[in-house]
Amino acid sequence: MAQLKKALAENRLEARLKHFSKYKVLIIDEVGYLPIDIDTANIFFQLISKRYEKHSTIITTNMPFSSWGEVFGSATIANAILDRLLHHSHVISIKGPSYRLKSKMKYFNSSSNTSS
Repeated sequence: MAQLKKALAENRLEARLKHFSKYKVLIIDEVGYLPIDIDTANIFFQLISKRYEKHSTIITTNMPFSSWGEVFGSATIANAILDRLLHHSHVISIKGPSYRLKSKMKYFNSSSNTSS
């Protein structure tokens, strides 16, 4: 998104959108982890629209779809993005503790018991 925002400022957004639209699979990780301003939300919508029904897009997020209006600063933009993303999609919802922290939590739990 930073590349696309920079391209917008340099008046070359269309070329960058075409670039990212060519990939057969595009993975966008951690949607909603960092704040998304309205310009970025609009650019994100354009990217999703260009890829819609042409190529696969994988999105990871810990935000429920019901919160995407807050994430994108507009329920209208969020609904338009979700409309395109969810059509023909497979949603995989993973619940539970973080896989990345699993082994570390064991370490912290055992080390806190030994330091007492």
